[in-house]
Amino acid sequence: MSSRSINEKLVALSKQMQAAADAMDFEEATRLRNEIARIKGEAPVAPGDADTVTVGQPPPGAMGLGTQVPVRQPPKGWVKPKKPDLMTKNVKPRGGK
Repeated sequence: MSSRSINEKLVALSKQMQAAADAMDFEEATRLRNEIARIKGEAPVAPGDADTVTVGQPPPGAMGLGTQVPVRQPPKGWVKPKKPDLMTKNVKPRGGK
């Protein structure tokens, strides 16, 4: 799908979600909200759990209020890339040639 058609679908789903909420059909509004999140790539962490928020440990040195910010989980199957070895990669020999 093109980005234009995805955007049009998101706008249509948003209007349907608002109409369902105005009609007090909250189950339908929740289903549409989850569909919008799935299309945007913001689907909940656990399937069937609409309001899952994962909280990670704050970085070292961060203390006090406001340091427990929600942390997004990487996509399933994502592998952290290896750090380059700075001692051997892209090192030019000394001495001119």
